[in-house]
Amino acid sequence: MPSTPELLKNVAIFKDLDDAELAEVAEKCKEEKYNSGEYIFREGEAGNRLYLIMDGAVRISLDVRRSGEEALAVLKPGALFGEMSVFDRSERSTNAISNGGCTLLTITRPDFEMLLDFNRELAYKVLWACVRLLSVRLRQTNDSLRSFLAMSMF
Repeated sequence: MPSTPELLKNVAIFKDLDDAELAEVAEKCKEEKYNSGEYIFREGEAGNRLYLIMDGAVRISLDVRRSGEEALAVLKPGALFGEMSVFDRSERSTNAISNGGCTLLTITRPDFEMLLDFNRELAYKVLWACVRLLSVRLRQTNDSLRSFLAMSMF
């Protein structure tokens, strides 16, 4: 299995960091393991950490009234999730459930904020990467809405 800095290098918000900066981030990471079907977090909970999948898969879903769980995505190793609540300090907007068992790296909000506060160059790189990531996600959402609206006209 790759080292923590090697894993971080392939994550969108950390890909611009140099080796020393990756090592700084790696120092703040903790490993967590989840069994199949175990909730990592639930919609509505306070968000206090972000996650990176080292091994296994995570299902991102919503509970739809009268319909049950609606899976939005199944994330694989290397995927980052849970970062929205860390950035905007809001509640979790979805559920995250271990899909067959998984191993995750986590960084708490206080540790993430400390990294950004004490290393301006690292903060600059990470925050610009976050802007690019969120822009991509917004474009994807717009495309999905456009497709949905086009299909609903029939």
